This record gives sequence, structure tokens and C-alpha cells, in this order.
Amino acid sequence: MSHPNTELIERFYTAFQRRDAATMIACYADDVVFSDPAFGELRGDEVRDMWRMLVTRAQDFSLTFDSIEADEHSGRAHWTAGYVFRQTGRPVVNHVEARFAFRDGLIVEHRDSFDLWAWMRQALGARGALLGWSPLVHRSIRARARKGLAIYRRQDHGA
Repeated sequence: MSHPNTELIERFYTAFQRRDAATMIACYADDVVFSDPAFGELRGDEVRDMWRMLVTRAQDFSLTFDSIEADEHSGRAHWTAGYVFRQTGRPVVNHVEARFAFRDGLIVEHRDSFDLWAWMRQALGARGALLGWSPLVHRSIRARARKGLAIYRRQDHGA
């Protein structure tokens, strides 16, 4: 029998496969903290809106997940997403390592890590390959991702 937090992670990624943001969000505590190389650190409603935006806008989306482990306090998983990057129309396959912290049967912290330079080579082509190593370019990507989220929140949710 698996740990309830293992089942929680499985529920989260199964919902992600179906692009079911409502079920994904229900796995999170109200004060959840999320981070990844593209968005940086987000909290609470920013996290929920990020997932709403990503699953709504995903094109040619596929997701697999494996290596789920969890106990009372922490967990981890590996997931791979395939999609078309909307701004360039280029296909991307992103391999992500996820780490979780739990409280009261919910995810309170979710930290994704992946190779941003590899992502940029796929999403942006030659420009990403040439400049994707630069911390300045990483900050620019993060600023763009956060700006896109802010626009989404204003347009779609009146935030």
C-alpha cells in the first residue's frame, strides 16, 4: 500500500495529463509555494493561476510521470512534458525533477527543476542555443513568463 502523499502526487500528475487544473489545484494548500527556472517563485493564487494558464494554453500536449516517492513530510517525482511552445511554434520536450513538501495531506511546497538552457534551445532555436547559458537571458525569460502570467491573471481572473 502506498503512502497517501504518493497518491496525492499521482493524483496531481494524472490531472495534469488530463489538463484538469481544478483537480491539480485541489492538491495544494492555500499558502502553497511553487518555483521553477522559468517562473521563479510563485505563491498561493499565482501558483493556481499559472497552472490554469498553462493547461488552458497547452498545444499538442502530452505528459508522463514516474519515480514517485513520498513520506509524511516530503516527496519527489520525475515528469516529462511535450508541447508546442506558443510564441515560436517549436516543439519542446521538457524533463523535470519535482520536489514536494506536505502539510495536512496537501502540497505546501512544489519545486520543479530542469535545464533551462536545454529548454531554450528547443523553444527558441538558434537564439536559445547561442544565448541560453547567460544568467541575463535566464532573467529575461523569467520576466517574460511572469509578465505573461500577470496579463493572464488580469484578463481572465480580474486579479
